[in-house]
Order: sequence, then structure tokens, then C-alpha cells
Amino acid sequence: MTFGRQPQDNNSQFNQPQYGQQQPQNGQPVYQMPAGQNPDGTPYAYAAAQAGQAPIDAQATYSYERAQRVSIANAYGQMTLALLVTAAVAVLTQMTGALNAFLVATGMFGWIGLAIVQVVLAITLGARIMKMKTSTAYAMFYVYAALMGFTLSSIFMVYDLGSIGIALVISAGFFVALTMLSLTTKVNMLKAGPILMVALLVLIVSQVILMFLMPSDTTIMVISAVGVLIFAGMTAYDAQRTRALFAQYATNPDMIKRLSIVCALSLYLDFVNMFLYLLRLFGGRN
Repeated sequence: MTFGRQPQDNNSQFNQPQYGQQQPQNGQPVYQMPAGQNPDGTPYAYAAAQAGQAPIDAQATYSYERAQRVSIANAYGQMTLALLVTAAVAVLTQMTGALNAFLVATGMFGWIGLAIVQVVLAITLGARIMKMKTSTAYAMFYVYAALMGFTLSSIFMVYDLGSIGIALVISAGFFVALTMLSLTTKVNMLKAGPILMVALLVLIVSQVILMFLMPSDTTIMVISAVGVLIFAGMTAYDAQRTRALFAQYATNPDMIKRLSIVCALSLYLDFVNMFLYLLRLFGGRN
């Protein structure tokens, strides 16, 4: 099962640089740093200073970089907390047999209902994050994570604990490596966003069709391998997208808080889906 992602934010506006002069006391003209931002989210002033085309304001540069690091760390912190909530709920659900009891009482309708609620929560967060209270958005995010844990407790019925643990460790290693690479490389993964979204939609449709027409272990292995590759790309893309969004709204703390929830949800979904595909690829069934 592949869980949905958030709609893209394509409304970013990038201001054109405005140059001006000041006359200091010594009468020598000093050009101001250009305002606005580059497509990667960095301010023109910062990029110009890095390129040696403008004087460097060390304090401003340090403040900008520090604010960006704190914002990114906050988003990844929220993602990690959501993953811990999911893991705790999954283990608790398995220990108590709550999922079995729920499915016995509700049947297939209960399973479909869980999926619908999760999709609605994810779409609502992405579509209405700018209109709802921040506290409400946080609550919805962690409720979503808890429901995901309730649903994912089913993997304990299919895979042994060793396979689950190995898939989890591999997923964490891939995720950290891809994040570090995407945040340090000069390759612009943002351009790959539309391609990755189309690939994801094709994967979802193909997965449903093939499981009915060609249900076999080979089909599962092929789909899982493709899924790992796609979500590896999505992880790198979302890491750079998170950095670009935080850079764009660096002077708007309220916007940063809201965006951190959406970015954390996207990163969370990347990790969960990568984990599930790796589990299908390498997991040993009970």
C-alpha cells in the first residue's frame, strides 16, 4: 500500500533585486545589497556575497544560515517524533490485538474506512494548513501518525521481527544518506519534482493492475524495487524543497511553523513508504 503525498506549492514569488545607494559620512557611495531571492530560495544578497559580487555582512549571513538550519532541524524533528508515535502505536496495537478486534467488528469496511480517514487528513493538512490554527495542524499530524501506526501493525502478522528490524535500519540509513547528499549537492532536485510525481502515480496504478493480472512474488519484487527508487528520489526532492521553502519565508515565523508541519508530513511519508517497499523486497514472511 502506497500512502498519498501532499500537493505541490507552485505559487512561490521571487522579487527582482532593487539597487540603491547610501551616502555615509565620508561621502563615499555604498551600494545596498539586492533584495529578493533566487529560485533555490537563497536571498540575492546572500548569493551575491557568496559570489564575491557584494560586501559580506557576516552577522546577517550567520543569522540567515542559523535560522535556516533551525527550521530544517525542526521539520526533521517533527518527522522523527511522528515516526516514534507510529512505532509506539503499532507495537501497542499488536500487543493488545486491537487491529484484529477492529477488523472482526467492522470487516472490510473498517479497513477501507481507515484508509479514507488517513487520506482525508493528509489532504486537509496540505490544502488548509494556511487557514487552520497551528495547534490544530499539529494535532491532525500526530493523529495521522497514530492512525498510520494502527494500520501498520498488520505487518507483524506478515513479516518476522528480524525482517522488520532490518528494513527499518536500512530505511533509516538510506534516508539520512539521501538527506545529507541532497542538502550538500549542487544538483537541483527541485526540477525532478514533476517527473517523480508522475512516476509515483504510474507506480500506484501499475501496482493495483498487476496485483490483479499478475499476482506473483516476481511482480511484488519488481514493484518494490521501483518503489524504493522513486521514494529515494522523493526523499532527496523533499529535502531540497524543505530548504527552499524555509529560505523563502525566513522572515515570517508563523509561515515557517505552518510549512514545517507540511514538510514534516512529506518527509514522514517518504520514510514510511521507503520502509514498506524495502520490507516487501527483503522481508521474510511468517
